[in-house]
Amino acid sequence: MNKKIIIKSVIILLWALNACLASEVKVACKCPNCSNTKQPTEEKTNEVDTVLKQLNQKTSELMSIQAQIEYKFIQPLLESEKLQKGMFYYAKIGNSSKLRLNFQTRTIDDEEEEKYVEEYIVLGGANLSHPGHRFEGMWAVQIDYEMEGIRYIQLTDTQDPNKPIDVFDLINKNFPMVGFSRIEDIKKQFEITLVEQKKPGPEDFIQVHLEVKPNSIYKDDYVSIDFWIDKKLGLPAKIVTVSTEPATEPIELKDVFEIKFLKPEFNIKIDKKVFDFKIPSGFDEPDIMPLPKKGE
Repeated sequence: MNKKIIIKSVIILLWALNACLASEVKVACKCPNCSNTKQPTEEKTNEVDTVLKQLNQKTSELMSIQAQIEYKFIQPLLESEKLQKGMFYYAKIGNSSKLRLNFQTRTIDDEEEEKYVEEYIVLGGANLSHPGHRFEGMWAVQIDYEMEGIRYIQLTDTQDPNKPIDVFDLINKNFPMVGFSRIEDIKKQFEITLVEQKKPGPEDFIQVHLEVKPNSIYKDDYVSIDFWIDKKLGLPAKIVTVSTEPATEPIELKDVFEIKFLKPEFNIKIDKKVFDFKIPSGFDEPDIMPLPKKGE
């Protein structure tokens, strides 16, 4: 797996929270991964504005999150699915913030669920050390217990210690985050549709569909992104993104990434030790992957 694919996979795993939803509301989307109906533009525009204000208010108050997480990678062309389950942690600690994903099980296609430990931690370079290396900026640490390997993946270059980058600001450079992204920026990149749910039952969620515009900075990575926002919590409970890969295939055969957050707890005290890590005994030396130099 080349460096570009690895970094993209890490970013998709770490997009975890919120994508911003401000834009002109269009006719309901034709995405094959959601069901929808046409809705009056003016009424839905007002509804989107209301949802935005609620999301921005919620995320501005966000200090920590702990939740169960389910991450599914679907490859329709290969008729393959991989589901990983685990725990998600995020916390603002002093002037910085940290994020961790601990996957504990894996299910591939119709096989039985099996133990599979894989961990991702996003933190500042000051938290890393290795002989002969100086770590600056923000890094993602990937620990794969099956392969007994560890990667240090640089995500940003040198940063001002007096102006630390929040984890979600970092991820937002690669993925639009609800409540964390500038509304004006999202309006330039996406067309937004509120989607009416056809399934019977209580309407506990608001579904919002983001269609990538032809000139969007995300056009090479995503076709569309859908968010299911929990009305009670005011935050996303499920995110589905349709990738541009495989590039030569129609939309119904493109790769799909799905993340669900279950039993979330907000603004609770999370022990700082949750974000600590050490290289397990017997593992290979870290594979250190700095950002490419300018011009490369």
